[in-house]
Amino acid sequence: MASEKDRTTHYREGSLTLAGTVMLGTGVMIGAGIFALTGQMAQMTGALFPLAFLAAAVVVGFSAYSYIKISNAYPSAGGIGMYLHKAYGNRLPTAFNALLMYFSMVIAQSFLARTFGSYTMQLFGGDEGGRLVPILGVSLMLAALLINLLGNRMIQGVASFIGILKITGIVIFGLVGVWISDSISVDFSTPGEAGSLGNFLGATALGILAFKGFTTITNSGSEVQDPHRNVGRAIVISIAACVVIYTLVGFAVSSNLSLPEIIETQDYSLAAAARPALGDYGVWFTVAIAMMATAGGILASIFAVSRMLAMLTEMQLVPHSHFGMPGSIQKHTLVYTVVLGLILTAFFDLSRIAALGIVFYLIMDIAIHWGVLRYLKADVKAQAWVPLMAILLDLLVLGGFVWVKLNTDPFVIGVAVVTMIVIATAEQVFLKKSPESAQAEDEKSDDHHHR
Repeated sequence: MASEKDRTTHYREGSLTLAGTVMLGTGVMIGAGIFALTGQMAQMTGALFPLAFLAAAVVVGFSAYSYIKISNAYPSAGGIGMYLHKAYGNRLPTAFNALLMYFSMVIAQSFLARTFGSYTMQLFGGDEGGRLVPILGVSLMLAALLINLLGNRMIQGVASFIGILKITGIVIFGLVGVWISDSISVDFSTPGEAGSLGNFLGATALGILAFKGFTTITNSGSEVQDPHRNVGRAIVISIAACVVIYTLVGFAVSSNLSLPEIIETQDYSLAAAARPALGDYGVWFTVAIAMMATAGGILASIFAVSRMLAMLTEMQLVPHSHFGMPGSIQKHTLVYTVVLGLILTAFFDLSRIAALGIVFYLIMDIAIHWGVLRYLKADVKAQAWVPLMAILLDLLVLGGFVWVKLNTDPFVIGVAVVTMIVIATAEQVFLKKSPESAQAEDEKSDDHHHR
């Protein structure tokens, strides 16, 4: 009985406003999207990288439809974990894909943490030894853990304050960068060897990482005021704001740096772009924005992903141990999430962190759309062609990304495949021993997704 009680989560309904929810979503999106992905996308697809951002926005636009429909019908603090459960029940597809989403979000936190370290070190001439960047990233994640332990109001207040400063600063950077540049034109006609279709699709997949933070909003779920309306509204507002900001900043960077310079400075390309445009003051300004953006992104991501893991634990879809820690299940999942993020931050570089994240996310995303198409279409009143298009687009960009990585860094694809096999195998063993899962198998005929 005590173990069941230990698995219970506690959420404060209506504790997040629409504005606060938007800030949590954009906090993750903008932090990852601009400050580290720009250079990686330029390396992959050359001068076409601003178009790859726009292509990613189109893919995410189709993807968001399914999340909005499910969010409006079933707002939940478990977010994607609960949505998968609605479609697939207490079975392996739910646990496997929810864990893929969990790991992709933890990876995103590590991505943000390393980006924070890379930009911060530009104030001190860089990090030639490569040691201080992960140390700074680890320190930021520990600070974010402490803030998350203080509760929703503190998280919302800090995230909103950082979000306002960050978005204002980025818009100023973009406008000033475009204004003082010689030209805002980008030469799309000579993308070079990197301009192949496969590379463009691969860069588009990376660009999706810049937008996937909207899923953070779904994990806020029932904690949002008037969730049946505001979760979907927050998703739309966040994506639209990021499309405008990414387009503006992309042209500002490409107008002030040559393509080789963008690629060379890929871990801190915005700071590098600020130097020719605004001098040292511009670099300091950009670094300050990057530090706020990545800090806000980690804060929001830890908030969301720990709640999803707590919901999966409550549904008995994943194993759980307190390890002697006091407090609720939410506190425990916060600690687990941060510890895993610390390991990734310390030992993986930015490009490999991003690659793992996008593979896990796109596979999970396809499962969400298939769940809507196959099992939830009538319940959530969805048009079938939209999730079908989302699946096709996901498969297209995932195929392009995997093709590029197999030719440039097959190790990271190998790690992704092995990790997914381990997750699936471990979950299958766990679920076979779970009484909840056994009961679900016995009651298949009563589940809506088997009618």
